[in-house]
Amino acid sequence: MVLKPYADNAASVTIGELTLENGQDCVTLYGRANLTRDKRGLAQAHVLKAVLDAIVHALETDPTLPETVTPSKPVSTVKNPFI
Repeated sequence: MVLKPYADNAASVTIGELTLENGQDCVTLYGRANLTRDKRGLAQAHVLKAVLDAIVHALETDPTLPETVTPSKPVSTVKNPFI
């Protein structure tokens, strides 16, 4: 696994079409993953579980974990040019 949760703003892991992007304030998940009932699906499930276990461990062992964080990037709405 190449992702150390919350350590940087650059690392990412891709499982199928699911991407987990690291950030110092959040880990973002987007896309999708089909965990098929075969050896490939099992391998992907193990990678996903390892990443999620690492995220949970990082959160549980942080003595300064705040109640909430403010997103570092402001969310903006863009007008749809197709309507």
